[in-house]
Amino acid sequence: MAGIGMGMGMGIGVADAAERLGVSPHTLRYYESAGLLVDPPGRDESGRRCYTDAHLRWIVMVQRLRATGMPVRGVRAYADLCRAGAGNEDARLTLLHAHRDQVRAQLAEVADHLAAIEAKIAVYEGSTVGASVPA
Repeated sequence: MAGIGMGMGMGIGVADAAERLGVSPHTLRYYESAGLLVDPPGRDESGRRCYTDAHLRWIVMVQRLRATGMPVRGVRAYADLCRAGAGNEDARLTLLHAHRDQVRAQLAEVADHLAAIEAKIAVYEGSTVGASVPA
């Protein structure tokens, strides 16, 4: 993933991770405490969180799921399944298929709204000065 890599075996602190991901350090700590991370970040010798490329990739997925309307409990359920390891891929697929269907429905609704807005713009752009334009 472009822009967030740091190299093999290395990690970055919470402030740097937050900056790279465009969130606050508080958000990253919340993701961890809410059980949204498959593998919580390790700690350095001073006890500070140390995020790897794998953590950052997972957090981007969490952000995508949340941005598309998946509730925290759904993200947690997905993380729990992933954390449990192999053998539950069907359950993961079921969860992701259901979310995908919801996102597709939202996209269709937004496309309908956009079409209505485009139609209204066409009315206004086609109107003449002083002509009556319906609301």
